[in-house]
Amino acid sequence: MARRFTRAVRATEAPVAVAAAIVLAILFLPRATGGGGAASSGIEQRDLNVAVVPAADSAGFFVALHEGMFAAHGLHVTFIPAVSSETVINAQALAEPGDRIDISCGNYVSYIQAQQNYDQGLRPSSASDPVVAADLDIFAEGSVMEPGAQGLYVMPGSPVRTLADLEGRTVGVNAPGNILYLLAASVLADHGLSVSGVHFAYVPLPQMAQALSAGTIAAAVLPEPFASQAELGLGVTLLADLDQGATTAFPVQGCAVTRQWAALHPGTLAAFRAAYEQGQSVADTNRSAVEQAMEALPAPLGLTSKQAAVMALDGYPVGSIDGVRLQRVADVMHQFLGFPVFNVRSMIAG
Repeated sequence: MARRFTRAVRATEAPVAVAAAIVLAILFLPRATGGGGAASSGIEQRDLNVAVVPAADSAGFFVALHEGMFAAHGLHVTFIPAVSSETVINAQALAEPGDRIDISCGNYVSYIQAQQNYDQGLRPSSASDPVVAADLDIFAEGSVMEPGAQGLYVMPGSPVRTLADLEGRTVGVNAPGNILYLLAASVLADHGLSVSGVHFAYVPLPQMAQALSAGTIAAAVLPEPFASQAELGLGVTLLADLDQGATTAFPVQGCAVTRQWAALHPGTLAAFRAAYEQGQSVADTNRSAVEQAMEALPAPLGLTSKQAAVMALDGYPVGSIDGVRLQRVADVMHQFLGFPVFNVRSMIAG
């Protein structure tokens, strides 16, 4: 049975290039919605640059954008596809006019790493600085993994038939030490395999299927919809579902702002969260709405109807952030990355 997370909405609550180099800003024109009853007074900033990973984990955001929910709350949202959560976080921290990102929705691992670095006194000098650091508030949950939403894939006819066959071989992940690496490492360990015996190569998600087909990597860690695209296009097969063992129902993505931005824009943040929560509620209960929203994304991100119909979806929580659930991320980071013991509740917006 699918795990669902819907509760009552609270009103107050791809090859692309981040900033000029790593993300591509795309103005997404939302479908008009009737009613428009949401109050928009008290909004300090109506035009928002929002960086979001173009994956099924972001379905709630895409539904809110497609259904005009942000516009109904008095906001004009420019969607920026985030290829690298790390670069996006640095852009948020620096708040430079040319690379401005107001809000991001990305993986919790990157947010926790950035906060730990900030707490240790580190600061980025540019968006592309390898030092990722920011003082962040996580204000909404984005996704909780469900079966099929994240997996390890191989080409048809691959000699890799079991997880044990990955010993000495190369697995593609999109970034070092991030959420996809963490999920793969946990599943390998659950099956009694040494993570150090597997080589991990870093390949951007939009290029992962090509690297797998070319034999550059023996297996790939793919989230949806990249997995379904590779299945339909190349016939890749599932080696292991990552929704198992220590990472069953694992929290993957949330939304964050810097604490400074939140203090300056409380009305804007409340309006964004209200619209986002509406999108989450629809995404968690209406698959058709998710498919339509994902198909409507601008090229090259939009899915075909066939891809949208077969992709697996996550759970999309609504309401108060579950601190116990998010703490699992830091605990698994401590186990597999040697990350310091970290209290995630310190990052949850009050």
